[in-house]
Amino acid sequence: MATHLRNASTLCAAALLAACAPSGGAMQPGAMPMDPGAAATLARADADMRAVLEQHMALGPRPIETLTPQEARVQPTPADAVRALLERMGRSTAPEPVGRVEDRAIPGPGGAIPVRVYTPAGTGPFPVVVYSHGGGWVIATIDTYDASARALTNAAQAIVVSIEYRKGPENPFPAAHDDAFAAYQWVLQNAASLGGDPMRVAVAGESAGGGLAVATAMMARDRNVRIPVHVLAVYPIADGDTESPSYVENARAKPLNRPMMEWFFRHYLRGPQDARDPRISLVRANLDRMPPTTIILAQIDPLRSDGEELGARLRQAGVPVQVHVHQGVTHEFFGMGAVVADARTAVQQAGTALRGAFAR
Repeated sequence: MATHLRNASTLCAAALLAACAPSGGAMQPGAMPMDPGAAATLARADADMRAVLEQHMALGPRPIETLTPQEARVQPTPADAVRALLERMGRSTAPEPVGRVEDRAIPGPGGAIPVRVYTPAGTGPFPVVVYSHGGGWVIATIDTYDASARALTNAAQAIVVSIEYRKGPENPFPAAHDDAFAAYQWVLQNAASLGGDPMRVAVAGESAGGGLAVATAMMARDRNVRIPVHVLAVYPIADGDTESPSYVENARAKPLNRPMMEWFFRHYLRGPQDARDPRISLVRANLDRMPPTTIILAQIDPLRSDGEELGARLRQAGVPVQVHVHQGVTHEFFGMGAVVADARTAVQQAGTALRGAFAR
């Protein structure tokens, strides 16, 4: 796989504001020199990840931190890069098949919450995973993270309910958190109507959604709601501070870096005080009596230290926790199983942890 992707890659990376050469790896005349952050990321990434990053750069995304939220929401995404890379390789771009997919709406504190329900093939009742997508609480949708939800459905042999929570700045903190918790409560009450088992419900998420998953479990514990049987947090935002070792190490990394994270905080939080809220700075929260947790991290990611510290804090609180750090990959790798081998490994780790929790 790695060799195939290396051959398929253009082996060129332009600056994010410039176009990549259409073939052969040569820079177009007058093209800007490669962004130093992009160059450093490519040098550390493994072959699979590098091919996706190069393809993403070739799509010409503008730096998120220089845009308005409305502009940022229409930029090419890493998921777009995966599809483009598959097309260049002559491979199918069809989504991973699951038994059934249904879009519907459920009640929420700010109005109806759109959700997408993925059901595995076979006969239920199935366990259920309430999944929150990434995007810094500002950008991205359930469509952007469709590949992750499908992969989890099959790996965990569970119904996945993917939530389209409200986003900032139109709906600032704690709107997304309130929606995630409302969706979890709805699933507890309505799992049977989906073909699910209300006694086997877990929470999961990526990036901002990984933080939402942990915060949902905390809110359930604190509000006397049945807690999830497991928490899956994939490179979660777990700290409002951007001075950790991985923030310093990956300050200009792609596709996520410190300026982008500061932009996300600025557009979702109401002010600096919210960065200290335990629902944002999970590493400073009371983590006693939390469910068993699996944390999946990427080496080339400013959020790696967030996840490592969260794992350490959970252990100190006596919570069973597993932390998996994947080398040579970046933020957003988890849903890239079609082209990134480590993503398939990470999904298997997540599926194994969830199936074990559901069996208990």
